[in-house]
Amino acid sequence: MHLYLHIPFCKQACHYCDFHFSTSLKSKAELVTAICRELELQKDYLPTRELETIYFGGGTPSLLTEAELGQIFEAIHQIYHVNPSAEITLEANPDDLTSQKLLSLRPFINRLSIGLQSFHEPYLRFMNRAHNAVESEASVKRAQDHGFSNLTIDLMYGMSETQLGIEHIPIVSDEQLWQRDLEMAVALNTPHISAYNLTIEPKTALGNWLKKGKINSVDEELSARHFEQMITYLSSNQYEQYEISNFAREGQYARHNSSYWKRRSYLGVGPSAHSFNGTSRHYNIANNAHYIQSLKAGELPFEAETLSPFDQVNDYLLTSLRTIWGCDLGIIQQLAGIDLREIQKKYLAAFMDNGWIFIENNILFLTPKGKLFADRIASDLFFI
Repeated sequence: MHLYLHIPFCKQACHYCDFHFSTSLKSKAELVTAICRELELQKDYLPTRELETIYFGGGTPSLLTEAELGQIFEAIHQIYHVNPSAEITLEANPDDLTSQKLLSLRPFINRLSIGLQSFHEPYLRFMNRAHNAVESEASVKRAQDHGFSNLTIDLMYGMSETQLGIEHIPIVSDEQLWQRDLEMAVALNTPHISAYNLTIEPKTALGNWLKKGKINSVDEELSARHFEQMITYLSSNQYEQYEISNFAREGQYARHNSSYWKRRSYLGVGPSAHSFNGTSRHYNIANNAHYIQSLKAGELPFEAETLSPFDQVNDYLLTSLRTIWGCDLGIIQQLAGIDLREIQKKYLAAFMDNGWIFIENNILFLTPKGKLFADRIASDLFFI
């Protein structure tokens, strides 16, 4: 089973981010106590109390102190048996990863997810990241020097200096800038890379600037070129694209994230966290103050959604198609008693003609070309 903890605090707001977080740390100690209380109240949510993975997301979990991490792990160990080989991941910003911080994390964490986004200084300033390009590189090397060989970095593509209105004279093309980021990631011997297309969400600074005409929308053709460039370069350097946005060297798949794509049960604690047990989802309230007050009163602040068989099929289509394991049509048959090949044969035939999909041993896979249209393919196959 799998545990996710949402730590909703950040030093500052990144211009692209629409996750739930607060830049005020005043309630951090109270929220940690509330998370520990939620762990106790939710102790029977998972089918067993054996944890295979633990993941601290956010927000910026690297803002937690050693004492706060210790408090949370004490609560976890009182309730669960953590497998000795469990993957325990913490998301961190490069500027937080000082030598002292890394030493304090070692007793608790065995995998780091470092939110670099880019090694290119103008992009980092544009995104309002708290770190600079020098810290991007130095944080990875420092983490490795302190024994964190199991780590991943986040990169962002689809950015263009001219389109985003960055006041910087381009001396190289957007593809060359992206290539530099990829080469730096590989040169740092990073075993896992997560790369995401820049998305402009409405309730963000970028969304506001787009609405006011201060920046242009993301160029889909540029994003597609960056995507294909990334696949070509990383595959030539022994990285496997085991999920559309995730690349790993042998034996370095992210076990926690893979659990989402494989329909495994997981418990999410903290404001805005989601939980899934196969047939229902829980959505925690995305409000720190209300979350804290509810837990003080011994109440769980969530909404629950029971998933119909068709909901379960749609969820499975959306996640499984993104992976190298593909979508097992036998599982769809088990979930909803339907033969996807028969019911959606019109769409499947069209996708095959386009060279987007293929079926092997009753498992539906995306082709390299089809990966560019993953969300469209899944939504067209949805049952409504």
